[in-house]
Amino acid sequence: MKRRDIFQFSLFAILLGIQFLACKTDKAEALENLEVTDTIVTTATADTPVYQAPYQPPEGWTELNRELGFVVDIRYATDSNFTGKIIYDCPKCLLRKDVADYLIMLQKHLKEKYNLGIKVFDCYRPKPYQQRLWDVVPDARYVTPPAKGSMHSRGMAVDLTLVDSLGNELDMGTAYDYFGKEAHIDFLDLPQEVLENRAFLKAKMEEYGFEAIRTEWWHFAFNKRMYNFDDFVWSCN
Repeated sequence: MKRRDIFQFSLFAILLGIQFLACKTDKAEALENLEVTDTIVTTATADTPVYQAPYQPPEGWTELNRELGFVVDIRYATDSNFTGKIIYDCPKCLLRKDVADYLIMLQKHLKEKYNLGIKVFDCYRPKPYQQRLWDVVPDARYVTPPAKGSMHSRGMAVDLTLVDSLGNELDMGTAYDYFGKEAHIDFLDLPQEVLENRAFLKAKMEEYGFEAIRTEWWHFAFNKRMYNFDDFVWSCN
């Protein structure tokens, strides 16, 4: 073989080797990328939220929520209440079905005619939670003794206020759960706007079947029928 032929053959062999190594490297990188991609997909699948069905209250009960147009701010599920303690494990507003039906009708009426809404602070209070509240504040001036029972534990009472179209509370003169005389509905040494707001709230609640109590402008109880006390505790899933 001539020198020229040997040189050409050697050059060809070198180029072929380089191409083979490049191809092998590309395949290795491709496999590495594939493994990374598979890991990402697997991780994304593992982090995908598991669907949870909406809470279904027991038969004869209704949950008031934002889907029905209500602002829900259950204070006893937070420490923002007069006890400074968390009483409920999680927030839910449950009422007897016909009690809720009247509030839903009132909510619709307020929205359509006045562009107002209802904000709920407390609704059904299971007897175990009534006991828990009493254990924190064992004073009948502020908490109904569990042995006597609360209208909240019948699913017939609701603590609430009114809000404007932006969700701002109308001025009722005091905060919710304030137990001074200024919270009494017959206390009149208040600005005219406050007196008008309280009178409007009371009149509308009475129009839809609820009664006020003298010492709490926010508390109303359904007066069209009576229910027994209940003790079921809603789930928090």
